[in-house]
Amino acid sequence: MTYSDSQIWTIIVVMAVATYLVRFSFLGLVGDRKMPDWVLRHLRYTPVAVIPGLIAPLVVWPDATGGDTDPVRLVAALVTVAVAWWRGNMLRGAFAGAASFAAMPWLT
Repeated sequence: MTYSDSQIWTIIVVMAVATYLVRFSFLGLVGDRKMPDWVLRHLRYTPVAVIPGLIAPLVVWPDATGGDTDPVRLVAALVTVAVAWWRGNMLRGAFAGAASFAAMPWLT
């Protein structure tokens, strides 16, 4: 399906306005008020839910067509999770995953 230039720019503008309104609804309308403790408790887990949601598709389906899983990426993700859980430090896990991602092509 192809879109004309005006349709593409309309989509971009609509998405920009929608994104702004979603952010404003939270930051602009609620930003200066104290939130209930249950909301703050749930917001604490937002990065824990979002980051794996962004990374998992790149690990499982590295190409846009949904092709085969790349073993190098899968091992790097598993090393990252294992080291972060074992050491209790996400930064060490990220460095270990990056190192394994760089080393795996030479090892296989």
